[in-house]
Amino acid sequence: MPALVNCTGDDEFHSGGCLFPTGSCVDVYCPPRKRARTSAPFAFSESEFEWDNQPSIEVLPEECLFEIFSRLPSGKERSSAACVSKRWLMLLSSIRKAELCKTKSNGSANLEKGTVASVSDDIEMTCAEDGDGYLTRCLDGNKATDMRLAAIAVGTSGHGGLGKLSIRGSNYIRGVTNFGLSAIARGCPSLRSLSLWNVPGVGDEGLLEIAKECHLLEKLELCHCPSVSDNSLIAIAQSCPNLTALNIESCSKIGNEGMQAIGKFCPKLQSISIKDCPLVRDHGISSLLSSASAVLTKVKLQGLNITDFSLAVIGHYGKAVSSLMLGGLRNVSEKGFWVMGNAQGLQKLSSLTIASCGGITDVSLEAIGRGCTNLRQMCLRKCCFLSDNGLVAFARSAGSLEILQLEECNRVSESGIIGVLSNCATKLKSLALVKCMGIKDMALGIPMPSPSNSLRSLSIRNCSGFGNASLAMLGKLCPQLQHVDLNGLCGITDVGILPLLESCEAGLLKVNLSGCLNLTDEAVLTLTRLHGETLEQLNLDGCRKITDASLIAIADNCVFLSDLDVSKCAISDSGIAALSEAEQLNLQVLSISSCSEVTNRSMPSLKKLGKTLVGLNLQHCNSISSSTVTQLVESLWRCDILS
Repeated sequence: MPALVNCTGDDEFHSGGCLFPTGSCVDVYCPPRKRARTSAPFAFSESEFEWDNQPSIEVLPEECLFEIFSRLPSGKERSSAACVSKRWLMLLSSIRKAELCKTKSNGSANLEKGTVASVSDDIEMTCAEDGDGYLTRCLDGNKATDMRLAAIAVGTSGHGGLGKLSIRGSNYIRGVTNFGLSAIARGCPSLRSLSLWNVPGVGDEGLLEIAKECHLLEKLELCHCPSVSDNSLIAIAQSCPNLTALNIESCSKIGNEGMQAIGKFCPKLQSISIKDCPLVRDHGISSLLSSASAVLTKVKLQGLNITDFSLAVIGHYGKAVSSLMLGGLRNVSEKGFWVMGNAQGLQKLSSLTIASCGGITDVSLEAIGRGCTNLRQMCLRKCCFLSDNGLVAFARSAGSLEILQLEECNRVSESGIIGVLSNCATKLKSLALVKCMGIKDMALGIPMPSPSNSLRSLSIRNCSGFGNASLAMLGKLCPQLQHVDLNGLCGITDVGILPLLESCEAGLLKVNLSGCLNLTDEAVLTLTRLHGETLEQLNLDGCRKITDASLIAIADNCVFLSDLDVSKCAISDSGIAALSEAEQLNLQVLSISSCSEVTNRSMPSLKKLGKTLVGLNLQHCNSISSSTVTQLVESLWRCDILS
């Protein structure tokens, strides 16, 4: 305040005293005296004068304060002024950056030379349009309010300008509204990325301000914003030609007109994601894809009311698309996917994900395999009409396939998996099966195809019918495995896992056996004996038959192991002590959660292991007291301890 208002009083009073008229005919002489410090103006009448309790600058109307604030020389002074009161913060946040620059340039002729230089430096710093110095702000939950956004708008102007803003949820009582977003628009014209998640108080008014002021915007995310309509998208499309990525989810008022505008006015659009927007239909999707086909590389369409027509447009105009995700398209039939594959337009497509689409059948999947010649990664989720025949035909026609993931495709059996391995023996690198209930344990006497020497990663998770015979056969079919994930396979035992471990010639790097309840120490002893020199990560969470013998084997044989999880195992203090005595072992992450036999006596061993640990999980270790945990936290200051 003293910088804005001179309150010393030297200009009002003189050392020789002064005369105040107190009536029509009487003059009273007042001797000189020291005046009490006050910043309030005074008013006097014919008989008396009164002091105003309000600070002098506060009596000014907002128009005058606006002019004063717009002439503050730098962002530092504006930030200091914003801390005075809510009123000043609101006024400062209403000043557009262009108005600040304009005011400075008009008044620079009357400033001293040194002041002009500092002002110019400030303008260059806050208005620069290139470089990597832009600030990022993320507001979550109760922290997201209009007041905080106004403070960000004023405060970041002096530090390079705000480049990325993410708001996820808002305060229940004082949530983010159009006012706060408008303050960001006025104060942060350098904004390049805006993300709004679950912000119901923001509507078209705030986004129209963003479109008006933030012409450098490149990325926009609108999720669960029910008040935002096509008007906002149209304005942003017309004013932000640099837009490269757009993500819209659960915005019930956004429809075809917004999609048309994005396709027409955003020639640099590279990524589009639209989910659960009921008003977006064939006309909007077709207009968007046909207009933005030159550079559009990533497309995600989920839960939309589109039909076969939209997929035909994708197949014809998606010439630059390299990543495509289609999910929950209930109105798309087998014909739509068949036409998309046979249109021969997806020649650059390398990654395809299809989830919960009834139109995926044996016929349509084979057509996709033939039409997408460069497809390397395929993920199919909840495709209930896909069977072994379609999967094998797809594997035969997709000659470039390297990664295949099947999730809840319950008509696919072990025969289909063997067919995939035999037809992709030279290129397939990763195979993942998740909750595929149609896969049962293989019967004896099934002919063995030639081994797949290219497969490096095998993941079979929560497939309840998968047993020892299937696992042993896969081990023989995949001799070059390095990553094995068998999470949740309750039916396998040492009989099935041992042939797999013995067949792996390349040396295993990552092994996940969590939830394999029937495995014993024999499996771990074999694993460490055969692959101890290469093993880096081992997860035995929930293997209740694993004891200290496994930890001793790990300590003796594993050289490069950095991540070990033995939660819910039958280990004790002796096993922890064995790990701590291993000189070659350099564990970085150790989890012994829910190991009730590990007690306070393991504290010296844990401290010794802590020389290399960065993460230690002691949750639900009931035999370890809170005081022991406190000592460990104090001693292992580099380690993140969960307790």
